[in-house]
Amino acid sequence: MSHLLITWVLATAALLITSYIVPGIEIESLGAAFIGSALIGLVNAFIKPVFVALTIPITVVTLGLFLLVVNPLMLWLAGSITPKFRVRGFIPAVLGSLGIAIVSAILNRLLR
Repeated sequence: MSHLLITWVLATAALLITSYIVPGIEIESLGAAFIGSALIGLVNAFIKPVFVALTIPITVVTLGLFLLVVNPLMLWLAGSITPKFRVRGFIPAVLGSLGIAIVSAILNRLLR
């Protein structure tokens, strides 16, 4: 249980840091960041696999490059559902998903 809480806090920190770096990602409060990171996790756990399975033909035709579009779309979806957390377009979603991945990797590396 404590591992789950630590992961959630790290994901929230990565989301907050990314929101300061990437213009177009707006978080109004710490609570919104916690809710947003939890929702991003739920979207990635439940909706993303279905979306990836449905888009296999596009992924095959683009030789896998379409998968680079999936993470930003999931971030954009989580931002549209969560109150006080907004992603203002596709380019901020792309930059935000890259930023979250990089910051999460750095934070996870620092805690090991």
